[in-house]
Amino acid sequence: MVIDAHQHFWRFNPVRDAWITEDMSAIRRDFLPRDLAPELEGNKIDASIAVQADQSEAETEFLLGLAEGNHRIAGVVGWLDLRSPSIEKRLEHFSTFKKLRGVRHVAQAEPDDRFLARTDFVRGVGHLKEFLLTYDMLVYPRQLPAAIELSRKLPDQKFVVDHLAKPEIKAKKIEPWASLMGQLAANPNVYCKLSGMVTEADWKNWKPADFEPYLDVVFDAFGAQRLMFGSDWPVCLVAGTYARVKDIVASYVERHAPGAKAAIFGDNAQRFYQTQLHA
Repeated sequence: MVIDAHQHFWRFNPVRDAWITEDMSAIRRDFLPRDLAPELEGNKIDASIAVQADQSEAETEFLLGLAEGNHRIAGVVGWLDLRSPSIEKRLEHFSTFKKLRGVRHVAQAEPDDRFLARTDFVRGVGHLKEFLLTYDMLVYPRQLPAAIELSRKLPDQKFVVDHLAKPEIKAKKIEPWASLMGQLAANPNVYCKLSGMVTEADWKNWKPADFEPYLDVVFDAFGAQRLMFGSDWPVCLVAGTYARVKDIVASYVERHAPGAKAAIFGDNAQRFYQTQLHA
């Protein structure tokens, strides 16, 4: 099965979705499964993982509702308040939805760069394993030390880094991001999504070669068995089409790791999110 490990759906709300600014006009509208279907078909993708964009249980319920009976949505990464004293009860409730495969918090938006290492947050993430749920790390490079700390405190929890931890591609900056990613990858339960790169580059003038140094780093750090393709559709549309985004990864893999194509474009995501049990 070929899987897009990272995409979003929403019914656009200008207040709730204030992060979608005027310069992102291409995505200031609704994006639903019927909009994604032609992209999946045109790019020979069988299914996707729908990831939360809003910090609410309503968002999680919205995505699970879309996923119900839709074979193209292999799994959902939702949001739950992991800092809540009642997190175990909420996890018990949502564990009845078999397509809920993971949880994410938009940590990149937190003013405290050490948010992921807070005691209450670590405690919440620590309960995910009991419910066979993964955790998606959405961080900037400056927040990687906290992500490393979290992964070390919970060495048996399955983690995946979204968007390569958003390195400064437009500025062509590699360090300290590269060194920190190497430290994070030392935990064999941490994976990385090859996603979100075009939005960290020069939106109008990026070239495929701009991403090579960053892909080199994560392939070296994680190895092909812990990497997975994600389109970050529709967010990617501010800087490139679905096909162009897919081609960045496909072309790199063809040149540098042709034997890993099946792993990166589906097998790893299937194993990580256990979608073969819940698709």
